Amino acid sequence: MNRRGATAARPFDTNLFSTRDVTVFDNLISIAKFLFSKDKGLCVFIHGITGFFPRNVELYRLALVHRSLPVKDASNGWANNERLEFLGDAILDAVVGTYLYNLYPDKPEGFLTSTRAKIVQRESLNRIGKLLRIDTRVRAAAHSSSHNSYIAGNAVEALVGAIYLDRGFKACRRFIEKRLIAAHIDLNDLVRTEQNYKSRLIEWTQKYRVNIEFELIDTFSDAQGSPIFKTAILLGGIFAADAIGYSKKESHQGASKKAYERLHDDKLFAQRVLATAAMN
Repeated sequence: MNRRGATAARPFDTNLFSTRDVTVFDNLISIAKFLFSKDKGLCVFIHGITGFFPRNVELYRLALVHRSLPVKDASNGWANNERLEFLGDAILDAVVGTYLYNLYPDKPEGFLTSTRAKIVQRESLNRIGKLLRIDTRVRAAAHSSSHNSYIAGNAVEALVGAIYLDRGFKACRRFIEKRLIAAHIDLNDLVRTEQNYKSRLIEWTQKYRVNIEFELIDTFSDAQGSPIFKTAILLGGIFAADAIGYSKKESHQGASKKAYERLHDDKLFAQRVLATAAMN
């Protein structure tokens, strides 16, 4: 306490500043880190995508490392962007779900689920990743780049994870809403189109109250060593279809397409599946 009874200010105590002052102060720190960064090229690239300079550039560097060409981490182990991708996937679901919930207050659950699936589907994220030229920055083996067409989309999810860890949830939400959805997705057009078989299938199961399960039944490698995933879909506990892909989501899409088409082409199968809903 000073002589007048006021608590002495600690140096750089951000509680003494307004939100705007803290933001300015924070940006100044980020710019200072950029000036001393050894990887200014990556910092400028991230700034162009997000509107801010990284605090921890290592997170963003890791977000651009595909599993086919891992790098050494601080503990001298091997690391890639899959953990960040996992985190980003969860945050995307939460942010996009909340965004749609507020945007469409009168729409049912099936509509919201289907629309969210269309936004976060691999094809959509991959398209955005290429528009942002993220694919040009991903560190990946040549054979993986040629086989896995979703490297850019995976990196977008990893980038979301990196932003969350680096800047927090609010900044991450702004990035998703402003820089991904508003800038690159036409929601009106998206609502009118049905390109994602997984979202179509999920919407169908919710409409008829049928339980759907995606089961990873096998994992193996191709001749070049790239992992391949085989997923089966159960509708009401009944096997519907399976498919393989160079990612779990790719195998989900392939199996969903087969299952959805089977429901429309095989009336007896569709009746068997619908009968399971009546039993619940």
